Amino acid sequence: MKGPQEPALALVPAGLADTGLLLPLVRAYHEFEHVSLRDGERLDAIAPLLAEDSDLGRIWLIRLQDRVVGYLALCFGYSIEFAGGDAFVDELFIEEAFRGRGIGTAVLAMVKDRAAGMGIAALHLEVARDNDRARRLYGRLGFENRERFQLMSCRLIRALESAPTESGAPTGSGAPTGSGAPAT
Repeated sequence: MKGPQEPALALVPAGLADTGLLLPLVRAYHEFEHVSLRDGERLDAIAPLLAEDSDLGRIWLIRLQDRVVGYLALCFGYSIEFAGGDAFVDELFIEEAFRGRGIGTAVLAMVKDRAAGMGIAALHLEVARDNDRARRLYGRLGFENRERFQLMSCRLIRALESAPTESGAPTGSGAPTGSGAPAT
């Protein structure tokens, strides 16, 4: 096999036409990480990142020679602490048969370069506490464990599905109601 730095490895921007290639990979990653979404929800979740020049992020297909072997999703944000744009490696998946070959290392190096080229000041990712292999890889690439901080999440859209509205009835749609302005 050629080494990961050789031209056989490419990070290719994914577009809407690539959902047939991407969805099985996303499904496999979600199964691995125990993320419970249906395929329709997965498609809805990735679609905004597949639009050309999305201000929300990017998805790249990981191509080894003529085969897609994984994907990486990068989502954009902003950080006061890092004084600029930041991005979150939201999902990185490489098919099991292709792990351990340096592909993850090469892909993350390419993404770091691309993110820096977009003016991103900091790159973040999360990793399972028991995934020692990935933790070592990310550490070698300059990602630091921020011991003082713990990522915490509050799912808003799904929480709204069962939350009562002002009238006391559940919203049922999963979409926010009203003007979108914060309540005072």
